[in-house]
Amino acid sequence: MLELQAVAQRQGAVVPKSPWLPTGCQALADLAGRVLGLDVRRVPVRAGTSTLVGGIHNREVLLANRGFQAQSLRHASGPVLTIGGDCGVETVPLGFARKRFGPALGVLWFDAHGDLNTPATSPSGAYHGMALRHAFGEGDRDFVLDTPVVSRRVVLAGARTLDPGEQAMVDRGLVRHVPIERGYDTSWVLDAVIASRAPQFYLHIDLDVLDPSEFADVTCPVPGGLLISELVDAIRAVAAIRPIIGAGITECATDDPDRLAVLAPILRAVGAALHAHSTTLPAQPASSLPYPVRQ
Repeated sequence: MLELQAVAQRQGAVVPKSPWLPTGCQALADLAGRVLGLDVRRVPVRAGTSTLVGGIHNREVLLANRGFQAQSLRHASGPVLTIGGDCGVETVPLGFARKRFGPALGVLWFDAHGDLNTPATSPSGAYHGMALRHAFGEGDRDFVLDTPVVSRRVVLAGARTLDPGEQAMVDRGLVRHVPIERGYDTSWVLDAVIASRAPQFYLHIDLDVLDPSEFADVTCPVPGGLLISELVDAIRAVAAIRPIIGAGITECATDDPDRLAVLAPILRAVGAALHAHSTTLPAQPASSLPYPVRQ
């Protein structure tokens, strides 16, 4: 059965709009619950901040939040839709999906940014820009997954602002980067999904993949993004050819119900994709965590 979890974390984003993430998360999760007919499980998170350590702002708080999130996910029997919060909430669900489905797991990452930095390459020290790279097993030893996602199975869709270290990864072909192709059908995403040879996918949506003219209430808006209808079409097209086994939607920075209402078609598309395979998931490995436990 599909589960809906809200992780109202803001400490992974170090930008002026980050204080809006907790209330934005809760409001978006409530909307998702109404649209999909689900109860919302609210994962506890710390409210404060901590110092910059090892190139990561709020490192201590983020590690504590990771523990709360892992406890919430480890007993999930079906697919989980995670509502953030900042993109840093995605590393743990990716880890559980990787444990469950093995190295063939694919990741479809809709985001205006790459989220491919490490503490050594990040210009900001904000973990939300490192979430995907740590899923590859690269970066801070306390955040990386011990069974990493395979980078060649990752499709980075809609990214239009990459830091130098992230661009280097794309240039070397370590991830599949598919820029938005305006005026085309969904083949711009489908071709990359098929080329990855992944049999199933985890779906990530940072709402900044949308054009600000469609939805501007995100922490780091970037012009030139997708229309809501284009994103919905892409989700449906991918779900028609590959199972979507988990998903996350992040970086909502408003709790205004009128502004949030435009996101309902995205929630319906994601919910339908997850429901389609909610009874066919393999069992979760017993009491396994997706990252090393340090003493």
